Amino acid sequence: MWNELIWVLPFVLLLASIATLPLLQKHWWEKNFCFVSIGLGLLIVLHYIFQLKNAEIVWNTGVEYFSFICLIGSLFIVSGGIHINVKGEATPLVNSVFLLIGAVLANVLGTTGASMVMVRPWIRMNKYRITAYHIVFFIFIVSNVGGGLTPIGDPPLFLGYLKGVPFFWVLSNVWPVWCLAIALLIAIFFIVDNLNFKRAPLEIRKKETAHEEWRFLGTHNVIFLLMILGSVFVNHPPFLREGIMLAAAVLSYKTTPKSVHESNDFNFGPIKEVAILFIGIFATMIPALEWLEKYAPEIGIQSAGQFFWGSGILSSVLDNAPTYLNFLSAALGLFGTHTPGQEHAGVLDLLVSHPQYIRAISVGSVFFGAVTYIGNGPNFLVKSIADQSKVKTPSFFGYFLKYSLPVLIPIFFLIWILFFKT
Repeated sequence: MWNELIWVLPFVLLLASIATLPLLQKHWWEKNFCFVSIGLGLLIVLHYIFQLKNAEIVWNTGVEYFSFICLIGSLFIVSGGIHINVKGEATPLVNSVFLLIGAVLANVLGTTGASMVMVRPWIRMNKYRITAYHIVFFIFIVSNVGGGLTPIGDPPLFLGYLKGVPFFWVLSNVWPVWCLAIALLIAIFFIVDNLNFKRAPLEIRKKETAHEEWRFLGTHNVIFLLMILGSVFVNHPPFLREGIMLAAAVLSYKTTPKSVHESNDFNFGPIKEVAILFIGIFATMIPALEWLEKYAPEIGIQSAGQFFWGSGILSSVLDNAPTYLNFLSAALGLFGTHTPGQEHAGVLDLLVSHPQYIRAISVGSVFFGAVTYIGNGPNFLVKSIADQSKVKTPSFFGYFLKYSLPVLIPIFFLIWILFFKT
């Protein structure tokens, strides 16, 4: 059992590299991160193909990565052609309302779509006093927790929908948890932002509250955005969904005036970085997910609270979509409702007999994606866009220690006590 964990080491090494090398060897990392990511991923791929003779799992993971990067990349390109210039009233109250709107939109556009559409206006409207916490709370609220109500919001919930969870089940069962988490996050942000606003020099506060005209450019890209969102529900034939996404991205890029891209400081740097890092993450996490699926019953994960923390903690460092599926399979097996070829019937039985388990997995998989930069795809994109806009962002460890640990973990602990402890 435990000796199989040796093949998890490449994944741990990749995470350690992402966390430490940008601090210790920044220039070396910027030049060589692609070799580190692809090299460690290739080690696992060769192991599975030639030693374990299991090319199928490599192929399936490759298909999942292709779908992931098509969705992330197409939304990145299309949103890069939409320029929103908001009124410059970036007071703490206006900022808080903006984040609340982003949280709601994340359930309609997906966390990636909402993040890519709103992050550049967010940076511009706070340009006179923007700090690291503006970016971090944007990631917390818009890129993660906000998308916890619908299958469109975040990939794990969409996979649950495909497995038989009714479209509006999450909304009707998770909204109290969502409201509490969003309310607490926005309240904390408002307090911190209010202190920052009061400390800002008077001339900066006057600039911050100066009125500007609302301006929308590249609005035709909304059509391509709807194409991408609609394609999410296309399952057959194979790769048609990804073809629609790529077509929308190409059409958007070709039809968007150069001036709009320049207004957004658009370039392919952020999506290139995400694509390279996540190809290594997807490959190296195969042994970790296999081990979890194989031994979850033996390590004593049985209560809804354990499913909440287990799916959550792993979703903060592994891709939350397969983590959701593995814990869903564990829950079905735990209660004897897992029948090969009849997953939908098993899920529906579980929803009737033990709905707390699916609610715990849904909340854990989505909310904990905010704990690290690699917890959810939009996190790294938002960080990269902020870095290119010369906004200071915390390091991997700084993000966790200064923000996730003191802000998110107490909120998640409260959620566990109120909703999942019994």
